[in-house]
Amino acid sequence: MKRQLIAITAICFALLLPASAWAHAFLDHADPKVGSVIASSPDEIKIWFTQEIEPDFSSIEVRDSRGNEVDKQDTHKDSSDKKLLIVSVPKLADGQYTVTWKVVSTDTHHTHGDFSFTVKSQS
Repeated sequence: MKRQLIAITAICFALLLPASAWAHAFLDHADPKVGSVIASSPDEIKIWFTQEIEPDFSSIEVRDSRGNEVDKQDTHKDSSDKKLLIVSVPKLADGQYTVTWKVVSTDTHHTHGDFSFTVKSQS
């Protein structure tokens, strides 16, 4: 009987593991797109996540190729989409930019990551 109880407990635990793996907010897609080359500077960097996020504990930073922060430090959640985080940027010069994000999902799990995009005007 004890072995059956251990086996049942182990099976239940194993079945719960995949559900807990989905309990994090990961990058779903972004604008500008991850790794993209764009012809003009965006006004905002937008990142959609796989889960709703807590904006008070989440941030986006945009840095130029020298490591200088170039965003307007106004990270905020979209009022109509609780999975969308936005930060404003001034007119960006040609070059590569790195976007670093840190978020806390509404279930309190922390995730982070980064991606880059390049501004290359048609001049």
